Amino acid sequence: MSTAPRIDIDPDTFWADPYPMLARMRKEAPIAFVPQLGSTLLTSRDDISISEKQIDVFSSHQPAGLMNRLMGHNMMRKDGEAHLVERRAMFPTISPKTVKAHWTALFQAHADRILERIEPGRIDFMRDFALPFSGECLKSITGLTNIGFEDMDAWSQGMIEGIANYAGDPAVEARCHAATAGIDAAIDDILPVMRKHPDQSILGVLLASGMAMESVRANVKLAISGGQNEPRKAIAGTVWALLTHPEQLDLVLRGEVSWLQAFEEYARWISPIGMSPRRIARPWTIRDVSFELDERVFLMFGSANRDEKHFERADEFDVRRDTTKSVAFGAGPHFCAGAFASRAMIADVALPAVFARAGRIEIAGDEEVRIGGWAFRGLQNLPVKWRH
Repeated sequence: MSTAPRIDIDPDTFWADPYPMLARMRKEAPIAFVPQLGSTLLTSRDDISISEKQIDVFSSHQPAGLMNRLMGHNMMRKDGEAHLVERRAMFPTISPKTVKAHWTALFQAHADRILERIEPGRIDFMRDFALPFSGECLKSITGLTNIGFEDMDAWSQGMIEGIANYAGDPAVEARCHAATAGIDAAIDDILPVMRKHPDQSILGVLLASGMAMESVRANVKLAISGGQNEPRKAIAGTVWALLTHPEQLDLVLRGEVSWLQAFEEYARWISPIGMSPRRIARPWTIRDVSFELDERVFLMFGSANRDEKHFERADEFDVRRDTTKSVAFGAGPHFCAGAFASRAMIADVALPAVFARAGRIEIAGDEEVRIGGWAFRGLQNLPVKWRH
């Protein structure tokens, strides 16, 4: 393991709210070995920004990693040309041009249909809008239109929990295997149709590219693991942040701040993807900390996005903030391939549609809003009173 100072954490406390401990690490030991996670954590934005681009040292290729073992070898766990080949194959689906010309209108249709069905009264916004909307959009993008949004959500959650299962809980791993088996079955079911009538979906363009079927499956699973969980939580989370900061919601509704700015600030503040793992590909030293070959390192995006050196009042939600230094979508060669689609789903469609549709929406006081996670962080529920 590295020679970094050792810092112990309480895993339950860290899951509930990692930010106090991350702030302590940035101050006392910005590179620290955490035995409870079995990894060395990089917590300063400057170290993370530099290391993310040094793929010859901080490698995404992790043959023994949880994602490879549970989901298959996808482009997120490849570096260099191997990564670029698969990223380029997927690009026709998620390019800014395709998102604008094709997907945004479909996203809007999904939003309008789901919002139309919501009756006035007390609802769980996560369950009644964010989850089905994210699921329906992802069904369209992946090409798996032969399943329900409930399956999409369950599979995403199963994989997300599986690849963050550093404690090795066998029940969590079993749910992840069930999720990947369900996805493989859905792919097998729709393959004959997709081969006969290819479309602009991820499955469609990857099949057309000639990619090996094993890699096609792995990359569809990658798209599902992040494409459902993070947008679902970000939609509900941004709504929650705006409702709990009404003066900032007013700025957006008056047009002084864009929906995109509100979403980008939420993504900085909460960091739905709070961490990205790396493998040390060759012996390396940062300042006085030495790393050993093949050891595991966590780049803590959630900590970088609250780094006091780059963000004033970093723990506060402020839609007027300059978020250009945020690493909510990653950085370097592994910058999130789905960023344009996510921004369209959330900032161009979901947020304006929700606040235009609801004559009044406010947080219900009869249930606590639950939030948790450090590798993947977000709301678990959002009880609101919904009025037309």
